[in-house]
Amino acid sequence: MRLFRGKIAVISAEVARTLSEEGDIDTDNLPEVEQDVEAVLKEYLRTDLEIVEKAKDLLEIRKLPYSQFSRIKKTIADTRGFGIGEDSLDYIIQQIIGSFMHSVHVQEVYTEDHELRRKIRPILRKHMSVDEEVEQEVRDKIKNLQEGSSSWEVEYQRVKEQILRKRRLSE
Repeated sequence: MRLFRGKIAVISAEVARTLSEEGDIDTDNLPEVEQDVEAVLKEYLRTDLEIVEKAKDLLEIRKLPYSQFSRIKKTIADTRGFGIGEDSLDYIIQQIIGSFMHSVHVQEVYTEDHELRRKIRPILRKHMSVDEEVEQEVRDKIKNLQEGSSSWEVEYQRVKEQILRKRRLSE
């Protein structure tokens, strides 16, 4: 699962609208609540990018193979209390709920945290699972190449970037 910059506005609008319409939060300014959610999602992407850069730097400094990247990234994220991978959903949801508690645009939160999580999770999952769809589409388009070969790697990246641009998901 991956959060794409191109999906932030859609996710924010759906989360704010759903919780407002179902009476979970009380707001008189829904666009501002959407912007609060957007801010959380943009900060998530910013922090994730920062962690990725830090992990790359550590790989280079320690002269480790790229195969260690995921382990290093996970270690840095854990140190910061930042959720990545499957943990990203819980982390993002907690941040969104926290933003409601501190927002001047949310007058009241009527629903308990676990219920808010239950309502926000499917929205995030739906929009963040686009990564798996893109992955499958890329593999379908380059199925004639031998996976793992250098030509497969090059073509994989090219086709993936093309699909992300077409879907307006590129970062």
